[in-house]
Amino acid sequence: MRFFIVSCISGKDKQRLAAITTAYCLLPIALTLQILPLHLIIILNFAPMSTGSFIARRLIKERNHEASYSRPINVIAIIGIALGLAVMILAVSILTGFKQQIRDKVAGFAAHIQVVNFDANMSYETVPISSNQPFVAKIKDHPGIRNIQVFATKAGIIKTEDNIQGVVLKGIGSDYDWSFFESNIVEGEVVTVTDSARTNDVLISKKVADMLGLKLGDAFSMFFVQDPPRMRKFTIRGIYETSLEEFDKTYLFCDIDHIRRLNGWQPDQVSGFEIFINNFDDLEEMTYVVRDAIGYKIAEDEEQLKVTNIRGRYPQIFDWLGFQDTNVIIILVLMILVAGFNMISGLLILILEKTNMIGVLKAMGSGNKLIRNVFLYQAAWLTAKGLFWGNIIGIGLALLQLKTEMISLDPASYYLKSVPVNLDPVHIILLNAGTMAAIILMLLIPSQLIARITPVKAIRYD
Repeated sequence: MRFFIVSCISGKDKQRLAAITTAYCLLPIALTLQILPLHLIIILNFAPMSTGSFIARRLIKERNHEASYSRPINVIAIIGIALGLAVMILAVSILTGFKQQIRDKVAGFAAHIQVVNFDANMSYETVPISSNQPFVAKIKDHPGIRNIQVFATKAGIIKTEDNIQGVVLKGIGSDYDWSFFESNIVEGEVVTVTDSARTNDVLISKKVADMLGLKLGDAFSMFFVQDPPRMRKFTIRGIYETSLEEFDKTYLFCDIDHIRRLNGWQPDQVSGFEIFINNFDDLEEMTYVVRDAIGYKIAEDEEQLKVTNIRGRYPQIFDWLGFQDTNVIIILVLMILVAGFNMISGLLILILEKTNMIGVLKAMGSGNKLIRNVFLYQAAWLTAKGLFWGNIIGIGLALLQLKTEMISLDPASYYLKSVPVNLDPVHIILLNAGTMAAIILMLLIPSQLIARITPVKAIRYD
């Protein structure tokens, strides 16, 4: 044994020699108290950079195979962390899913960005502009722009034998992107609009169809209050339902040529342009891009155009969505605090359980930092186990809701039929990393208790 120690310290400085000599002299005490095995004591002074993690791993293995009064506390701490992370994953995924679906639905009706006449107001009787605008060619292929389409609107009244309902007829052209409504069709199909012939087919919402007692394939009359009053007959080609009731009971979709003829417009006149973007987070940036492409026109004979986005047109909806962030932040803070305090109690129990070991390590010359790292490594291991099971529970429940939609909602209040889920890997990684970092930082304070433990009292501790 003496030869082994001398061979290990060959070429080392005097401080290293003194440390190992002290360790060798204290071996009988360690063996008598059965605190640490021989190889742990040698490594403690021979490889100080890896000692903390090494001892922590051995203590973790020992705890897994032997009974100790700290195990129930550790299990409770793990369960607390797991449940806390699961709640955080569900809260973030549900909030982001809710916001994403509401934004997509509003954009499906009104697009992300609109370009209309500067004299246009909130009325559906709009001032027309030309569809031949130079800015269209400038932004059509711009990165981030998904589609540009023309539209026109006109208010009218649907009258059946027993009911009457005011709606807004929205005219669309052959360039219209039907992807949103194709995913929300409940009967029939979307309207096929061509540039060669006008169609009388319309797409109506299930809400309006039920209110008026209309079915797929039915024909109905729509009246327009103007001078002179006019009437048009339409046939229901498709029925959609988005659960965004304020919009569902308002809009019908038809060929834009009907709006032109009703308003007496030229074949190239429209209410405006709708622009869809790829990423909602770039909404403000893309709005500035469109404004820059249009420029500023001051000549009297030039059309004055106005650019707006859905955040500005529907501030009440997006302000309401913004308030939901506060609720989630409160949930995240509370869950992290609960998990942190669970781990603090677990760490204190670990320290009390291994008080004798702390005394022996200090008697051998180990510093408070090394011993503190031993317990922080154990706490990090327990936290990692809790995070693992938290991910299993949280992601599992989120996927179950995503596939089965087992939890439903009232569309009149939430605009959705079921609880939405958006599992973003980036959010999950950030939640795991943030929870781990926050708990470890919280554990630094109780770990200072180790500095108060003296070797003599600790070795005698029972």
